[in-house]
Amino acid sequence: MNARSMGGAFALAGLVVTGPAGAQEIISLPGEDRNVQVDFEELYRVGSLSGEDWEQFGNVRMVGFDGAGQLYVFDNDDDRITVVSPDGGFVRAFGRSGDGPGEFLSPDGLAVMRDGRVVIADIGHRVYHLFDANGEFERRIRMASEPGELILTELLPDPGGQAVFSAVGSQALGLVLGGSVRTIPHATRPVERVMLGEGVVTKDTVAEGWLPDGEQSRRAVGNQRSLGLPSRKTFGPAMLVGVLPDGSVAFSDSSAYAVKIARPGVGVWRILKRPLQPIPVTNRVIETEKQRRLRSAGVEGSVLSGVRESRGGRRARAIERIERLEFFEEVSIIRNLKTGWDGEIWLQRHGEDPGDRYGPVDVLAMDGRYLGTLPAGTIRLQTPVRPVGLAAFGPDGLVAFIEEDDLDVKTVAVKRLRWR
Repeated sequence: MNARSMGGAFALAGLVVTGPAGAQEIISLPGEDRNVQVDFEELYRVGSLSGEDWEQFGNVRMVGFDGAGQLYVFDNDDDRITVVSPDGGFVRAFGRSGDGPGEFLSPDGLAVMRDGRVVIADIGHRVYHLFDANGEFERRIRMASEPGELILTELLPDPGGQAVFSAVGSQALGLVLGGSVRTIPHATRPVERVMLGEGVVTKDTVAEGWLPDGEQSRRAVGNQRSLGLPSRKTFGPAMLVGVLPDGSVAFSDSSAYAVKIARPGVGVWRILKRPLQPIPVTNRVIETEKQRRLRSAGVEGSVLSGVRESRGGRRARAIERIERLEFFEEVSIIRNLKTGWDGEIWLQRHGEDPGDRYGPVDVLAMDGRYLGTLPAGTIRLQTPVRPVGLAAFGPDGLVAFIEEDDLDVKTVAVKRLRWR
């Protein structure tokens, strides 16, 4: 049962549409959760250390599907892309380190087009590599050459196959070129469409996301590599983006429950809202979150009291880092966003503990229907910071999960999603 048929089975009670024709359409969704259940039938998994040579990955960075249901695994330790058939068999592998055609210096982004073409963002060579559906190198497209440009490497494929999307503020790490890092404030966080033509890429802005006061993006200038990290307050809103089948984008940019849908050349034209309210960040919430992070780092004790443990530089640095945290005024409701091939929008909310980013998952249709909520603990949506969880959607209900064992060995499990 796909999203369309599942959504049609539910009544649309509580949906309210406002706004004149031609203006932004605001759709108000029900406030009460309607729990739904799903099954994930495992089809195959790859990545075992005891498996075939081709599936012994160094580090699974990203995965994606093409329209035929083939899985693409990007291993950024070996600079390789491995293609897996729908039944879990080896198809081909391509890519390697180097300076020649189709060779990488510092690859850190993957986009798989529906026709099987692959785009790799190479921040060392400052290019996008384009490979055809057989894994053969086609061409390089140069990134814009302005000094100090922030290079975005989390790519989302355009269903039309002629572009990729990315968004300032959606990156966990933006590796940029520069001899020194300087902070440049930005008034917004743009969602950009990068056109994959000849020579140098061209960009257009699809929508402008909101950037809260006091938050900044970092850029670099010069000729050496540096890390550029978007600066975001704890519990503050991330810039979360997904691409829909018609080439529009769905994104969340605030602490409220609001998903905006924008189209190239049009901008934001639809907003989906649920009447859920963010939790205020009180001193008690701050202390609880600091204690949670201390436990996660293997450090116990109060941080507000200023007491530090003297043993181990790593422990002292962890305490210092946690004490320096800045907090947003409220806990953002939506913690992650992904989009499926049929236009479903998957939204992971925070859990009962505000610091738990893996709470219930709401599923919405791109036309504004609320399809239901998967209870907390059902699935985790992958995040750039923690690339483990539901990492990619494919055709015919295919999904790929990146899993990690106690030895940090990553496995990719391909499953088929079925609604009960």
